[in-house]
Amino acid sequence: MSKPTLRQTQGKKIIAVVGPTASGKSALGIFLAQKLGGEIISADSRQMYKGLDIGTGKVTKKEMAGVPHHLLDVASPKKQFSADDFVKHSEKAIKDITGSDLIYQVTSRAQLPPVPIVVGGTGFYIDALLGRITLPQVPPNQKLREQLEQKTVGQLFKRLKKLDPNRAKTIEPYHKRRLIRAIEIAKYPNKLSTTGKNHRGDASMKYEVLWLGIKPGEKKLKKNIHVRQLAQIRAGMIAEAKRLHTKGLSYKRMEGLGLEYRYLARLLQHKISKKEFAEQLERETCKYAKRQMRWFRRNPNIRWIKSLPNSLAGKTEALRLAKQFLSR
Repeated sequence: MSKPTLRQTQGKKIIAVVGPTASGKSALGIFLAQKLGGEIISADSRQMYKGLDIGTGKVTKKEMAGVPHHLLDVASPKKQFSADDFVKHSEKAIKDITGSDLIYQVTSRAQLPPVPIVVGGTGFYIDALLGRITLPQVPPNQKLREQLEQKTVGQLFKRLKKLDPNRAKTIEPYHKRRLIRAIEIAKYPNKLSTTGKNHRGDASMKYEVLWLGIKPGEKKLKKNIHVRQLAQIRAGMIAEAKRLHTKGLSYKRMEGLGLEYRYLARLLQHKISKKEFAEQLERETCKYAKRQMRWFRRNPNIRWIKSLPNSLAGKTEALRLAKQFLSR
């Protein structure tokens, strides 16, 4: 049996599995990692926080099936973890996974290269890592932040729509911290920010990417979101939020974490009933999924998996594309 040879390449080969929440990304990523000898880099803006497990749908040890995962539980939920932090941590993980600046040229089917597999739905973070956008070099404006902090999320979102309509289409409209940062960037003169195009030469030279996308139909996705939310509630999502608050996570910070934790904070403060909690959270999660798809549709390089990701046909299609990519 011939051994794999090494060759210098333009960039390390990376597989990115993207799509909306509850679409089956994690399971497909783990399947590919098992078949290819890869490791997962989680690209979810909240799963890197310790203790945010059930509410974020974080993959369990059992579900990992022995596949190494990176960027899970790397930060305290009391502190901010930015896109820049994500890129820095992920770049280190990629070096740890590949172990070298050299990439394996596959000469035998039995020998496949160690490959980082970026899996997640936070498109902004993924694009920043893999070179589709340049992170804005905009310093914090404390005076502006203090002024914006006095505004409601509705007022902030309306202001952002005027300043940067494209960013407003993809941002979570109730996430105050992100709204403030987006306005801060939009108001900054000569900001170095690009979206949807590959202007980040350093990343584009370092990485060669296979983009795999999951795009379930609207009815299927809504059903997935509904079923997953019921499972999260049964698994103890509310009790998890109570524990986090007991350990010092303020309700204000919980609100800022978005989606599940926003509505959990309101439920625990008795601002909404359990019925309102379930209805409002499911509605907002569906809206969030639409924003995610709006973001990913901008990427013409995504190869959309035609079949359901966890079906035999879907897995076969994804694995075929991945093997072709790694062997060329």
